[in-house]
Amino acid sequence: MEKQILIAGGGIGGLAAALACTRAGWPVQLLERAQEFGEVGAGIQLGPNVVRVLHSWGLAHELTQVAAFPEMLRVRSAASGEELGRLRLGERARTRYGAPYATIHRADMHKLLLGAVEQHADVQLHLGQWLESFVDTGAGVQVKVLDGPYLEGQALIGADGLWSTVRQQLLEDDRPRVTGHLAYRALIAQRDLPAYLRSQQVTVWVGPDLHVVQYPVRRGHWLNVVAIVHGQVAGDVDDWDHATHAADLQAAMGVTCNRLQDLVSAIANWRQWGLCDRPPMKGAYEQAQGRVALLGDAAHPMRPYMAQGAGMAIEDAACLQRMLALPDLLMGQRMQQYARERWKRNARVQARSIRNGEIFHAKGLVRWGRDRVMGLLGERILDVPWLYRG
Repeated sequence: MEKQILIAGGGIGGLAAALACTRAGWPVQLLERAQEFGEVGAGIQLGPNVVRVLHSWGLAHELTQVAAFPEMLRVRSAASGEELGRLRLGERARTRYGAPYATIHRADMHKLLLGAVEQHADVQLHLGQWLESFVDTGAGVQVKVLDGPYLEGQALIGADGLWSTVRQQLLEDDRPRVTGHLAYRALIAQRDLPAYLRSQQVTVWVGPDLHVVQYPVRRGHWLNVVAIVHGQVAGDVDDWDHATHAADLQAAMGVTCNRLQDLVSAIANWRQWGLCDRPPMKGAYEQAQGRVALLGDAAHPMRPYMAQGAGMAIEDAACLQRMLALPDLLMGQRMQQYARERWKRNARVQARSIRNGEIFHAKGLVRWGRDRVMGLLGERILDVPWLYRG
């Protein structure tokens, strides 16, 4: 069996895994079903816990060339527009957690990781090919490529996303669950917005059964906006990326303050898709079995209410790197130790993301209590030390 790691999936998680494996001294064969590399979606937020990993991989300079680094996170009422609470980021995050808080376009994050991976000659990227099935022989893993050859390696990492083929064969569990939440995402150049709508901060607008998040990307030149409302996908949930318009979102949002309505109206084109997730992980067996491990959304898809989906995938990869660098362990032992170290943290972030959604979308007395506590405690309620310390 060849001394190499096989990876299914070439998104952010798969590329992070490839970089981690090769940094630990393991050659990689990566399968990506798309004919060319690219990344859909809009922006992602990177907490200090994630930025620290990227810095440890020598990517600090590359990150500063494409990301934005907001100085503040503000929470506002979607109905009235008033500020409910704030969290200082910027220098406070650097001092407290050893790295800044960053916001970045998803495509830029993907390109950054791809560039780092391509610098390593021992990573082979196979485009237009995807895993059909695998066999864990005990001595290694054999992978059947759809309309392609068999590949062999010491381990298989399933980083193939929400609808993971690796997960389906490994765990034989149900399909991801539909959350009943719809996400509307858009990007707009800041220069195309009126001055009062431009922003270099993270702003979260919270309201009954909805919330909107906005933050800068691409060194602050663009604004990423995500609105999440309650509703069902029209059609197949697998076909998750739909074009839509501001009028559709405005109707879904109901009565909100003028500033938020102006922001939505200023953006002509939106993409809509239904959010899916899985229940919080119940044990290490959901992250790895034998020589086969899952990473990122394949293992622990989560709602975006902690902005940690990509972050947990990158943390997974960093942990995988540590396990692969350990001496005198069998590969199966490395994968099991990886799973033991990761599953509880991932489960905690999954559960907290669900809870955050309930708080963001609260009504009645819960909404009143949320606003009151946030005003009284401010940073103490908005900061997440257990998460950002890694």
